Amino acid sequence: MFSRKQKHVLLKFFSMFSVVRGYNILIIVIAQYLASIYILAHNKPLKQVVFDGNLFILVLASAATIAAGYIINNFYDSEKDLINRPEKSKLDRLVSQNTKLSFYFVLNFLAVIMASYVSFRAVIFFSLYIFGIWLYSHKLKKMPFVGNLTSAILTIVPFFAIFMYYKNFDAVIFVHALFLFLIISMRELTKDLENIKGDLALNYKTIPITYGENTSKVMLTVLAILTLIPTYLLLYRYEVGHMYLYFYLSVVLLTIFLLLLWKSSTKTHYLLLHNILKVIIVAGVFCILLIDINLVLKRI
Repeated sequence: MFSRKQKHVLLKFFSMFSVVRGYNILIIVIAQYLASIYILAHNKPLKQVVFDGNLFILVLASAATIAAGYIINNFYDSEKDLINRPEKSKLDRLVSQNTKLSFYFVLNFLAVIMASYVSFRAVIFFSLYIFGIWLYSHKLKKMPFVGNLTSAILTIVPFFAIFMYYKNFDAVIFVHALFLFLIISMRELTKDLENIKGDLALNYKTIPITYGENTSKVMLTVLAILTLIPTYLLLYRYEVGHMYLYFYLSVVLLTIFLLLLWKSSTKTHYLLLHNILKVIIVAGVFCILLIDINLVLKRI
């Protein structure tokens, strides 16, 4: 049995884990390594990629920066989350705002220190990334279009840290990035629809509030149609191995998304749509393995 003090510490740990969204960070770390192995450094021996110290530091610095980003975002959105996510907000508030800010500064400091072991360019990269996250959380996220665009860009920035490290400029990488960018943009707009109540109460000028739900649905439909461009290119112009199964699945899920979208009107409906997009994103991470099932065995 846990003592009262141990339970208190455990609750604080889960609270902080909830604030930094540890599950999201784990998915991003896995995605960075799989992208490195199968896409960005596919010509290098497996051991050389997996045990690359610089890659490990870049992934760790990305994780620290993202965690800090979630903290500062939580800090600025604490009032809004009380309305939109009351249960999660109760857990998050077990850790004081001062403690969260302390973690925020420590994590960002550690990220820059770690980046300095790779190169000065890495330090500049992460410094700009940290500033971009702060600017988004403090100001940009309250602006229609700009907030959505910035959020989508900031989400894929950690992959560009790896991209710049390997200096792989193959066109297929940009096509993969375009597909991911479009899906993330859809997720951000769907989150705005889901959080209308809290955004309206705190005067956030999101797209659904400024231009209405129907306009938001039209934009989501256009974004879904645009995903067909990188999907077509990846299926018929580039070699993606068995990952073609993932892109066909994505088309099916996006079709279901659009059918449900135009019937949606409540927070529960939009939460379901948000989860469909999450499934597409998370499945995409693990389906990178399908690019070449035998690749690992060949490169050991």
